[in-house]
Amino acid sequence: MSERIVAITGIGVTAPGGIGVKDFWSLLTDGRTATRRISFFDPSPFRSQIAAEVDFDPVLQGLTPQEERRMDRAAQFAVVTAREAVADSGIEFDRIDPHRVGVTIGSAVGATTGLDTEYRTVSDAGQLALVDHRYAVPHLYNYLVPSSFSAEVAWAVGAEGPNTVVSTGCTSGLDAVGHATELIREGSADLMVAGATDAPISPITVACFDAIKATTPRNDEAETASRPFDGTRNGFVLGEGAAVFVLEELSHARRRGAHVYATVAGYASRCNAYHMTGLRPDGREMAEAIRVAMAQAAITPGAIDYINAHGSGTRQNDRHETAAYKRSLGARAHEVPVSSIKSMVGHSLGAIGSIEIAACALAMEHGVVPPTANLRTPDPECDLDYVPLTAREAGIDAVLSVGSGFGGFQSAMVLTKPKGGRA
Repeated sequence: MSERIVAITGIGVTAPGGIGVKDFWSLLTDGRTATRRISFFDPSPFRSQIAAEVDFDPVLQGLTPQEERRMDRAAQFAVVTAREAVADSGIEFDRIDPHRVGVTIGSAVGATTGLDTEYRTVSDAGQLALVDHRYAVPHLYNYLVPSSFSAEVAWAVGAEGPNTVVSTGCTSGLDAVGHATELIREGSADLMVAGATDAPISPITVACFDAIKATTPRNDEAETASRPFDGTRNGFVLGEGAAVFVLEELSHARRRGAHVYATVAGYASRCNAYHMTGLRPDGREMAEAIRVAMAQAAITPGAIDYINAHGSGTRQNDRHETAAYKRSLGARAHEVPVSSIKSMVGHSLGAIGSIEIAACALAMEHGVVPPTANLRTPDPECDLDYVPLTAREAGIDAVLSVGSGFGGFQSAMVLTKPKGGRA
């Protein structure tokens, strides 16, 4: 039996700077940034006081008052974004066996926003050592278990097949789509609604990253604070958001005349088994994930037309992945354009991998490489073509997207144009 080829036929995005694919792509190609001073709470006690926030109104996005009450902010992102992806795909779910439709949602920190809010409520802003549960929302259990995210999406689209939450830190968004792809390839599902969501901009998250000095303290320069691969970078900017895709077997997509953005040609994940937050400077584990993903896609380094970098804006990561590209791609690493959209939409932890997949698919669709905003002072140790400041037109037939996460997770995915052209 020939291997089932998995296609992306629907995309939904909820991101800082714009809700919906159109606004998201406009932000990226314009090279605009969505980073600003935190408005959700008073950030003045913290070292890093900036983030990339989504201007999100649940009512305007079509959620009912009951849905708004029941769901954490990240779950709301996931449902709204999944609805956009399904509408974009043009698929009629009521004509498909629901047991052959699955959901996979990635998230690094689950319902952080809801849990933080509820703890402040039941503890009377931290004054009570013994909290009063009577003040909690009736759906607090949904906040506690991240599986509620995938359940909400399944209910929204009517999926009764495999249902999974993937939580592998900052590679969750890549890994969720990779897992969904594997379910289709092995025949466990015909169609998957897959992606990732996170809404981590809360005091507890900000405090955690402050403690390890991972986020930037460049509070007076919020719009230009995220500076991947720049010699003046000093940490990442926290973000939030979601991206969700409709994935289906390519021949099925073509039979129904669907528009195909890309095929998921290769995916691999590795762990460095080295340090919770540390990275080896040689990039060996990320390089191995890249090598396996390319082998699965049956392409050579010369076929890669664009690399969507993890590009968090920390010195450790930027040097680590630069080394990984050189190790895995050889001379091609110096020829292929590389960019980081975190320079514009921040780092939304588990969600960013899926948001970056959306950027990759749209880059192929439009023949445009998004820029690395704020890259004005190149770091001599990061000596590749990082597409500074301005988007670049390019023919793109194959894209490599990578992710790196706490715990030592390293993931890579290759997207390609389908053979024979788009459906």
